[in-house]
Amino acid sequence: MSVEKNIVLALKQVYDPEIPVNVYDLGLIYEIKVEEEGKASVKMTLTAPNCPMADQLLQDVYDAVMDVPGIKDVALELTFDPPWDKNRMSEEALLELGML
Repeated sequence: MSVEKNIVLALKQVYDPEIPVNVYDLGLIYEIKVEEEGKASVKMTLTAPNCPMADQLLQDVYDAVMDVPGIKDVALELTFDPPWDKNRMSEEALLELGML
């Protein structure tokens, strides 16, 4: 299995503290890149720019990616462009939240 797939699996274990859905299925992860030397870059967003749990969520994402075998460093980029909306959510997340 590729390192990128292992990162996705790790991110599916990180839950937004305010919503019972993982950050990947919630659509908060915009991009994952891995360089040969084990450096991962993750571009992500939050459901709202003023999210009170932002620091904790960013730390949880960082920790999850760092736990993936082969990863030596993680660069997180927080963006609000494009802004998050429910259209980014997976079908599983929409079902979980009763939005389907």
